[in-house]
Amino acid sequence: MGAPEENDAALLRAVAAGDQAALARLYDRHAGWLQLRLTRRCSDPETVREVLQDTFVTVWRSAGAHRGGEAGGWLWTIAARRLVDALRVRERAERYTPVPAPPAPSAEDSVLEGLDGLDGLEYSDVGTALGRLGPELRDVLRATVVDGLTTREAATLLGVPEGTVKSRALRARRELRAALARTAGEPGAPPRPATTPPSSLRHPLGETA
Repeated sequence: MGAPEENDAALLRAVAAGDQAALARLYDRHAGWLQLRLTRRCSDPETVREVLQDTFVTVWRSAGAHRGGEAGGWLWTIAARRLVDALRVRERAERYTPVPAPPAPSAEDSVLEGLDGLDGLEYSDVGTALGRLGPELRDVLRATVVDGLTTREAATLLGVPEGTVKSRALRARRELRAALARTAGEPGAPPRPATTPPSSLRHPLGETA
């Protein structure tokens, strides 16, 4: 048995060497939070269980590809990709089965969901606003909001310090709000309701000029 303090990198090196006990310890350490975050993205518990299992099968097969350090961000990347694959399969199976419309998302939710699929939003105000953010800011929003990673895990995933993740997240939200405001005022935005002409445009006899 390995020492309790054995870190993720050591466990993954052991897994890469074929140590099934190391894989079991890695599972015990990370399966709980992975399942919680997968559940946030998918309400079907069976799909979540399958994705979790597939995630650790992938870890078993590709542990040697890990670059070292904590495994949180790397594991979530694998899990998120497995979930996308599973949802695509389920979507094809249910393509002709009507499903209830989901609740209308808030404006902020719509923006953040746009990070998961920019193609469908590229002609919308949200897509335009997101396109004005630098790639490093979009990456931080994707990791911390869409994927639900902690600051520490996002830092591991993106290869930057935790302080950089925090500062980029704050900057991204500010710039996104500003970009949305600018987009709303550009040509093509919905016209504003008509208002009473200002007094400077009124005719001296009371009729508008």
